[in-house]
Amino acid sequence: MQDLDDILKKVWPSVRRRHLFPELPAPACADGELRVGLDIKAKKISISRKFVKEMSAVLKPREIIEGLLDHAVSHYIYCPWNLANHLKLYAAAKAVLKDKEMALRATDCFVDVVADTLCVGQRETSLPKIYRHLERTVLDEAIHALLQRIWGIDLGVKAYEELSSRLSRIPYWDRSSWMKGIRRFSKLIQPFLEMEKDYGNLDIPCPMGGHGLQQYSPQEIEEGLKDLALDAVSPVDFEEIVHDFEDEISGAIQPASQGSDSASAGSMDINILYYMKLAENYALPIRKVPMENSGSTYPDHHISWEVGLPYQDIDPWTSFGKFMPGITQTWKRREGQVYGKEEGVPDCMVIIDSSGSMKDLRCDLSYAVLGAACACDTYLKNDARVAVYNFGDASAGGRQILTYTRNRREIYATLCRYFAGGTKFLVEDIDALQMNRVPDIFMISDMQITNLEVLIQYFNACENRVTAVHIGNNEHVGTFCHTMDLRKNVVIYGVENKEDIPRIVLGKIHQDLY
Repeated sequence: MQDLDDILKKVWPSVRRRHLFPELPAPACADGELRVGLDIKAKKISISRKFVKEMSAVLKPREIIEGLLDHAVSHYIYCPWNLANHLKLYAAAKAVLKDKEMALRATDCFVDVVADTLCVGQRETSLPKIYRHLERTVLDEAIHALLQRIWGIDLGVKAYEELSSRLSRIPYWDRSSWMKGIRRFSKLIQPFLEMEKDYGNLDIPCPMGGHGLQQYSPQEIEEGLKDLALDAVSPVDFEEIVHDFEDEISGAIQPASQGSDSASAGSMDINILYYMKLAENYALPIRKVPMENSGSTYPDHHISWEVGLPYQDIDPWTSFGKFMPGITQTWKRREGQVYGKEEGVPDCMVIIDSSGSMKDLRCDLSYAVLGAACACDTYLKNDARVAVYNFGDASAGGRQILTYTRNRREIYATLCRYFAGGTKFLVEDIDALQMNRVPDIFMISDMQITNLEVLIQYFNACENRVTAVHIGNNEHVGTFCHTMDLRKNVVIYGVENKEDIPRIVLGKIHQDLY
């Protein structure tokens, strides 16, 4: 038999051309005892020598390799397309099957049908020849009956006419229908999945290879979690999916170090990971500290020298060696400008209410945590530090204080602490976080604070730029807004849903304040 490595080198360029040159590295042949045809890790395609050798009894090695490459490239191009789609398809399947193993196999089968159907419909490929000669379990036979019907190619299946007819009505070509489609798909093949589980066959990889998270790079996993967090209805939905793949995700994402933006799912609360990834979908604008005069001057532009102007500012290099009015050039000086108390963006003190009147961030999406998280990320991206004051009933010990830091993981761990109980802050706690260089203040609460009048007095007296965000509307919100209305350094926003959060402008002040 011709050397498989040589065949692969000759076949790969034509396969790439056929699929319009996907950005994939050159594949390789792999040794091993696995019967599966493919192993894909971080987009690296490995063709099983054992599989090709066994299949060579009925097909030419070139046809086998071409078909396997078409299958792998189709998954990259068509389905599941990215990690977010992969996880959402799995979640939809599990919602029907209530079992991780069966949901994983149903997802593998569904993405195989989509990718291979699009490939067979649009390309010349030897994939049907491989399917015709694969060893089949009961589930494989049912899936092949479906492929035989929708491809219109004889794959040697003589049974499952009714099942294949019902399965063929699912619009596999329409990506917008995938979530609905995989739920129906999973329901129809559920008896076969249960049978395979009873036989112990779900532990055996699919003949063409499975589709685990190992095929995604760490960057793709980061982006996939970001998209998944945005689409999740609640933290519970996100947690359920991520928990099923915790080992794969924690192995792919680097643990968060000092100042790092990354976080490993295995080394931290998944709720914290949820808010970290969700906040990455939002970007809040921020007003930089206004410029003020520094007291020093610098040469800005040339003017003609006149009698009475200082001699020390004359520029001999542009005056052609002449010293006379109208020809001699002198520098016009301008007073320098520097940023206020901090260059660019000040540090920020985040005050977040986690009392019993606020949503439990573990069960429902907390707009308070999300809003505070977005604010923290904005200051961190602008090279500022963040301190956090998380309070419920602070006088009873229900508070947590994080001093100024750039460690994103520590910040989120403090934001995601839920105290419940009463709502009372201690003004001395806030005072302790004030600095010589006045920080911004970002506060988010429903304003149902026992000592709200103390907070109002504090904001009336402080010099900080204050961004105050209220969750919902009530009489306390009305009191706070009415009292703060004339304060030039306090800007107030209301949040009713997560779409309101990007409208917040951090550090916004009345223009005549400076």
